[in-house]
Formats: sequence, C-alpha cells, structure tokens
Amino acid sequence: MKEAKTAQRDAYSLILEAIDLGEFRPGDRLVESDLAERFGVSRTPIREALQRLETQQLLTRDGRSLIIASLDHNQMAELYVVRAELEGLAARLAAKHATEEETRVLRDMVENDRHLVDDPSALARANRRFHRQLHLASHNRFLMQQLTLVHQSMALMETTSLAVEGRGETALAEHDMIVRAIEERDEDAAQAALKDHISRAFMTRLKLDACALDG
Repeated sequence: MKEAKTAQRDAYSLILEAIDLGEFRPGDRLVESDLAERFGVSRTPIREALQRLETQQLLTRDGRSLIIASLDHNQMAELYVVRAELEGLAARLAAKHATEEETRVLRDMVENDRHLVDDPSALARANRRFHRQLHLASHNRFLMQQLTLVHQSMALMETTSLAVEGRGETALAEHDMIVRAIEERDEDAAQAALKDHISRAFMTRLKLDACALDG
C-alpha cells in the first residue's frame, strides 16, 4: 500500500514538473502508456495522477483524450489578481518572520540571477526558485499551499513574460526592491513591492499576448 501511494505521488510530481518546465505545453495530449514508459512507472499511478490533475483543472478533456489546459484572458486576469494578493501577503510575512539566513539566500539569488538576463528559460526557472524561497520565508504553511496551486496554474501559460526584451533586467530590479524591504523588516514596503512586481508582470503578459494576436 505504501509503495502504491509513493508511486502515485511520484507520477503526479513527475507530470507536474514536466508541465512546470514547459516540457508539456497547453494543448498537448497526454497518453497513459507514453507517460508510463517515459517515467518508468506502471499505468495505474499514471492514471491516478492524471485524474488528480484533471480535478485540479490542469488537464481538460478533448473527446476521450486528456490535454494540457490553457487559460483564456479572463482566467489569466483572475489568476494574476489572486497571485498579487497572496504573494503580497507572503512578502509581508517574510519581512516579519524570515530568518537572517533566509534573507541572505534571497539576496544571493538576486545577485546570482543577474547572470541569466540573456537566457529567458534559465531566468524563468530562477524566478520560480526565488518566489518559492520567498514563500518559505513567510513561515505560513496554509498560504504556501494556496500559492502552490496558483503557481501550478501559472504553468499553463504558453510563454514566460521574461522573454520580452528588457523584462528580465526590470524583474531582477523588482526582486532587489522586494528583498531590500525584507532586509529592512519593512512589511508595508515588501508587500507593496511584491504587488507592484506582479502588476508589472501582468502588464507585460498582456502586451505579449496582444503581439501574438497581431502576428
């Protein structure tokens, strides 16, 4: 029984990670047998993982097939509203509760990520790590659970807003402001800086989608 639960959890995590990393994109069809072979597990935990992902609306039905879901404009807007509020709260709590070690890790991330501005994919991965570390620094498990769901849905977007020219450097400057507020234990400034960061990312996303429509 324990081995079966472990296999199910692993299958779920493996598929979710592949979606998060962009190996599976919105509209891609997921086939049990292909996934079982790819990840080296039996079809039963794959099937259970797919059912779980469908329940979480990360997968949708296309006839009898399961495909990676996509977000329409309204869903994207709703997601960014929720993300701004939750991430803003996480930054406020981090300014209050983060240890000196956690703060230094956030600072190191900002400095190290400056070398990635010319690589949008690497910077997007680093960006996810930064936000996860900030969530941990909030020291609120229930908030982290909700943010995990939000960031899973963020993976349903076709491209990263960091691919827009100049956005990488701007995003890192925004990360710098967030960390500076956390270092200074300024809860209001940390929350405001994080919410501004999400707002600017949303505006970039809207411009990116508008350009795609023109193309």
